[in-house]
Amino acid sequence: MKVDLTGLRREFTQSGLNRTDLNNSPFGQFNLWFEQAQKADIIEPSAMSLATSDNNEIGIRTVLLKYFDMYGFVFFTNYNSKKSKQLKSNPNVALLFPWLVLERQVKISGYVEKISMLESLKYFSSRPKASQLGSWASQQSSSLSSRKVLLSQFELMKVKFSKGKVPLPDFWGGYRVVPLKIEFWQGRENRLHDRFIYQLNKGKWRIERLAP
Repeated sequence: MKVDLTGLRREFTQSGLNRTDLNNSPFGQFNLWFEQAQKADIIEPSAMSLATSDNNEIGIRTVLLKYFDMYGFVFFTNYNSKKSKQLKSNPNVALLFPWLVLERQVKISGYVEKISMLESLKYFSSRPKASQLGSWASQQSSSLSSRKVLLSQFELMKVKFSKGKVPLPDFWGGYRVVPLKIEFWQGRENRLHDRFIYQLNKGKWRIERLAP
């Protein structure tokens, strides 16, 4: 079966992006665009595609950005998951924020490092208790015979941690994506899109316009 999508086409006309519009810091520029994505009522503006790889396979999935600063972009996961095993094998990663409602996307490439246990604990403690229990209940990426098994494990965790605070699992925590390149893409008419890339060079960010 072949499904022909060649006629599925639209022009991007919302706005443009000029060099004079850009913040000298890619983090300042990202913060500006992120605030605009939030105001645009995009579903999960913090959702980002995370691409990882090892010697055998390339993986991609959606994770949620939990905070960012001048040091990088932080997300949380199970340290025994498939993505974490790939990150241990190869720390080089890429992120994509597809803010298509605004005809924009942000691409980030760099490497990951684990954040401190204290940082992970601070975030874990802020989560709803059910989410905390879910982290204990799920052996992420492992095979399940049925959903019933997962729900049963969740109920066991509810009993186990029924009193007091739920502790931080030793197999769960955060990663920081330390960027080396950050590209801001703004759709334009006739596929003549605006693309600017920030590249880290000897501790300073250099900005270049790229052909679409």
